[in-house]
Amino acid sequence: MNPLKIAIGSDHGGFRLKEEVKKMLEEQGYDFRDFGTFSEASVDYPDVALEVARAVQAGSFDRGILICGTGIGIGIAANKLAGIRAALCHDTFSARASREHNNANILTMGERVIGPGLAKDIVNVWLETEFAGGRHARRVDKILEIERGYMGSKQQSFLSGDRPKRFFRGGKQRGR
Repeated sequence: MNPLKIAIGSDHGGFRLKEEVKKMLEEQGYDFRDFGTFSEASVDYPDVALEVARAVQAGSFDRGILICGTGIGIGIAANKLAGIRAALCHDTFSARASREHNNANILTMGERVIGPGLAKDIVNVWLETEFAGGRHARRVDKILEIERGYMGSKQQSFLSGDRPKRFFRGGKQRGR
């Protein structure tokens, strides 16, 4: 069994590719948990991204894999959590670099962008690549400093379940 614990999830647009990736993970002996979705019925990608990102953030899983139609939205959502470095990769070079240089802890991909063969290659490279450290560690530390400076207490209240009662759109305040 591979020592890495993987959290995996998708919305409906990434469901079929997620199922292909899960088969590969199982064949390779990875310990993983599927956070959904469990069909092609429409779901909102931020909900799945939040579950996987929370699991990685808490240290319950070493890394995460998120898949939606493009890999963009699900990655944007995951990156809202402190300590999460979700990287959109549609080629093996980016997958390797995201681990070596950025210590990415979540991989995002788009089912409508790449096929299962390439996706499996990307996942393999991403899971097998270690963080290089050195000068890259200094840069990742700077990212963490930005998080602490700009996300701080706002992040904590949301993660504890307190959701904002009001939000702003187009300069006007609206109730939820």
